[in-house]
Amino acid sequence: MSGHDHLSFCLCDLIRLLWSLLLPCFCLCLVLTGLLFLLIVGVRAWLQSNRKARRARDRRPAVAFFHPYCNAGGGGERVLWCAIRALQNRYQDVDFVVYTGDQGVTDEQILNGARRRFNIRLPRPVRFIFLKHRLLVEASLYPHFTLLGQSIGSLFLGWEALTSFTPDLYIDSMGYAFTLPVFRYLGGCRVGSYVHYPTISTDMLSVVRERNPRFNNADYITSNPVLSALKVVYYCAFALLYGLAGSCSDVVMVNSTWTLGHILALWRAPNRTSVVYPPCDVQAFLDIPLEDEEEQDAGKKCHSVVSVAQFRPEKDHQLQIRAFRKLLNGKEAEPGGRESVKLVLIGGCRNQEDEDRVLMLRGLCQELGVGDRVEFKLNIPFEELKKELVEATIGLHTMWNEHFGIGVVECMAAGTVILAHKSGGPKLDIVVPHDGGPTGFLADDEDSYAEAMERILSLTPSARLDIRRRARQSVTRFSDHEFEASFLAAVEPLMGTLER
Repeated sequence: MSGHDHLSFCLCDLIRLLWSLLLPCFCLCLVLTGLLFLLIVGVRAWLQSNRKARRARDRRPAVAFFHPYCNAGGGGERVLWCAIRALQNRYQDVDFVVYTGDQGVTDEQILNGARRRFNIRLPRPVRFIFLKHRLLVEASLYPHFTLLGQSIGSLFLGWEALTSFTPDLYIDSMGYAFTLPVFRYLGGCRVGSYVHYPTISTDMLSVVRERNPRFNNADYITSNPVLSALKVVYYCAFALLYGLAGSCSDVVMVNSTWTLGHILALWRAPNRTSVVYPPCDVQAFLDIPLEDEEEQDAGKKCHSVVSVAQFRPEKDHQLQIRAFRKLLNGKEAEPGGRESVKLVLIGGCRNQEDEDRVLMLRGLCQELGVGDRVEFKLNIPFEELKKELVEATIGLHTMWNEHFGIGVVECMAAGTVILAHKSGGPKLDIVVPHDGGPTGFLADDEDSYAEAMERILSLTPSARLDIRRRARQSVTRFSDHEFEASFLAAVEPLMGTLER
């Protein structure tokens, strides 16, 4: 046998060996794929039978909102209750359901909280499905690969929601995009989403690429080029999965121009996506006449700097406290300067983690020597919030790339001079010129915030009044009425599919 024939014989033996090994694997993959397909078909049929049984019993379609933290009291919750109120007023023969992970509270307590915090009363009750495994979407459960862990956790929480109650129409109102394919392909539901903030964004990718130690980019990663490169790959892969999940949505609503840009880049559904600005209770503030500071004894007035934000890490309350300390240090030489300014931090605490964060912030105030000039007001009712904002001189906001900024709008409507972060929704949509003049100020670090606060306090009362008036006029486009009209127009294609 020649060398050439011997080589050919060896290659043939190798091919036969590989084929004998690969064929069983290929057949196993086919069998597993077939079993998975049959499982999906079986589950879908079971869930659809549950829906038909429920429809036969209730004789009306059901719309479900996925909002695991519906009792948190933040801007996202205000969107939820305003959306349900608008739908209930328009569609009398439809039931509405809220999936929530809040435990230890009753339906009545949740609705009373919405009335107390947001001044929102629903025309009729809604049904709450209390989920038992909200821990699966808690960031604290995933010290590493947090985004992926929370997203996988949302799949299981979505499955719990779907098997507890199978709706006709599903709306994710809190940003858990990975639940959309669960309800669409397993539950056979039409699905919609209201996106407050993209789970991942090109800004986050740039933070990692630039090895910038910001938020969830740890120091040991930023200092290591290999780990930074691996995290970029991880983020890119996650962004692809996030885009695939989000593209399942039949209707996509986003809350700002900034969010729109990121969602269009990731979900690639321009024909199904629209901007629906969140509802801000501006009328409650606009009904109060602006006080002319020139009519007051400005020398005796204590100027308050008020922040309205949940006590979450991204709200960056530490920046507020440090900038305020720098402001006070600059005013100590002035007669009565330190005593004439105070910082009021108003916000909601969702859980023990938020409460621990408040304790840390209190400790920071003591460490910086401003504990006597900083007040914390947690989970306060709407009337008290309104009183604090109306009496404030400056409204403070420090979140980088805030998706929108309901607190920013409320501060402007209340008549404060807003000082917001120079990024995201405040920069693109809210603190923009109106009627030929400024509506507020923007800053992005400790020094620029302190300088801006000093500048605002140094303005004459009449100059501040001009800015406050323009700001008030500009925020009417963010009213409850405008939200309801935009929201109903966006969901009309989905609501039209419901069989009544």
